Amino acid sequence: MEKELQSILERAKLGAKAVATRADLEAFKARLVGPNGELTRLMKGMADVPKEEKPEVGRRLNEGKKELESLFSGLLEGIELNESAARLGPPVDPSLPSPDGGPGSQHPLAQVREEICSVFRKVGFSVVEGPEVETEYYCFDALNTPSDHPARDLQDTYYLPESARFGNVSKKETERYLLRTHTSSVQIRHMLKTPPPVRVISPGRCFRRDTADATHSANFHQIEGLYVDEDVSVKDLKALLDYFIRTLLGKDARTRFRPHFFPYTEPSFEVDFSSSHLEKLGTDWIEIAGCGIVHPAVFDAVGYDREKYSGFAFGMGIERIAMILFGIDDIRYFYQNDIRFLQQFAR
Repeated sequence: MEKELQSILERAKLGAKAVATRADLEAFKARLVGPNGELTRLMKGMADVPKEEKPEVGRRLNEGKKELESLFSGLLEGIELNESAARLGPPVDPSLPSPDGGPGSQHPLAQVREEICSVFRKVGFSVVEGPEVETEYYCFDALNTPSDHPARDLQDTYYLPESARFGNVSKKETERYLLRTHTSSVQIRHMLKTPPPVRVISPGRCFRRDTADATHSANFHQIEGLYVDEDVSVKDLKALLDYFIRTLLGKDARTRFRPHFFPYTEPSFEVDFSSSHLEKLGTDWIEIAGCGIVHPAVFDAVGYDREKYSGFAFGMGIERIAMILFGIDDIRYFYQNDIRFLQQFAR
């Protein structure tokens, strides 16, 4: 039986050279270990082996079976490599030039963000940034947002687990952590370490529990502005936003203020604009920003003299402006990483 086993193993090694496909492999396995295979027939002969020889013969048959299984595994691995190579085509020569279409480009939202920042830099504003993970103090408390305000509900804001802590924290950072709902928190951080006058804009990503549709996203980008000095008025605010809108959207653009409410400004306004960009939308006016005169309570929170200083703040969504500039009707296109969409804005 030992000689017959060795003969089967030698024939198997020779026959393996002819195995090139999965079908060949299956036929090869059937010939050796199938119901009527050579090794199967040999193992059935164990019934005729003397009792005292069965342990040794059984051990050798198992070893032979393992050798065949290893042979089958190696053949399958080679077949899979060949199949993969066939799908990929000829090997790549790394010394050849890349077939790609050239260098990449900024994302359209990044382009609009830089354009907005450039407009405000021309009139003396600096760009400041802050963390996306914030505490309730910077995001709500210091901005005069009452504890029962809807924006602080779990249904509107992404709160982090109580166990989430990020290194050493100050006394003001013992509240719950959350993903910031606006970049106003950056203004608080800046004012706490910078005395007036202040003239900054704060672009960045924000998060709210919005259901995604053509005009809403749980993740979006915002840019907010803050100007604090002596004798700042609504007239200054209106003049700045007029300048911004006309620079960005054309000299024919106009703005108007509508009364509104924000806890960190008083009075507060919604800002609408009108321009030729809206003709395709079939409307004369569309909302673009929120703004107002900084509430004295905010100055109290950061240690500014409310009797000496006044200021204004404003905020707007970068996606909304990009959709108007580029004529895009669905905000979700910005996040789908579709190269066909993104290539339209390559510069």
